[in-house]
Amino acid sequence: MSSFNHTLEQITELKWHGFKSTLLQQIEDPAYAGMNFEDRLSHLISAELTDRSNRKIKSLLSRSRLKYKSAFIEDVDYSPARNIDKSVLLSLAQNDWINYHQNVIISGATGTGKTYLACALGNNAIAHGFSVHYVRVSKLFAEISLVRGDGSYLSWLKKLSKFKILILDDFGSCPIKPQDVHELLEIIEDRTQIGSIIITSQLEVKHWHDYLVEKTIADAILDRLIHNSHRIILNGDSMRKMKNIVF
Repeated sequence: MSSFNHTLEQITELKWHGFKSTLLQQIEDPAYAGMNFEDRLSHLISAELTDRSNRKIKSLLSRSRLKYKSAFIEDVDYSPARNIDKSVLLSLAQNDWINYHQNVIISGATGTGKTYLACALGNNAIAHGFSVHYVRVSKLFAEISLVRGDGSYLSWLKKLSKFKILILDDFGSCPIKPQDVHELLEIIEDRTQIGSIIITSQLEVKHWHDYLVEKTIADAILDRLIHNSHRIILNGDSMRKMKNIVF
């Protein structure tokens, strides 16, 4: 085996995929012949870092379970009727709210694009290296019932708390049981000062306290969610009717 093939095997073992593919490109492309060693090495290292970043983003996106993986802030419709302040959304795109463990509440009628906007913020966060987990609230409570039943609740809760952003979609769309209210508080409390939450809801925030039935627990939930949040209220007709797409 030649020393070069041995080197390639070592690079493969190290999983330097970007480095390896660019090294092979440099060998085959005459344009690199006139480049000095330092520049070629710099190019190889940059290629490896880019490849690692791309693979991390791909992994984060796969784990996120985002409903709309192709939702991007750049594609958001800022039609006046929708009531989206572009400056607010572009500010959120800087991700400072994540670093400060703040929340985002997106409310509006059905079809106004709440889930799409939440996924766009999630996608933007993933592009900058933050982990995201998306779940419909009704499914969340079903998952809790399952992990409570099989004894894996604590490990499930620990895993959930490791995501920097938790997207709770469609909050308030179905009746909630007292036990669910307690579970919700535990999830929110477990994320306090370590993670952020995005909530979408057809229900106006002013009605959340009544919806959460357990008044004392409702006070605790709202205190942790609302007082540390950015609010986006969507107006206008259903985007499904306007564009014949589902988001």
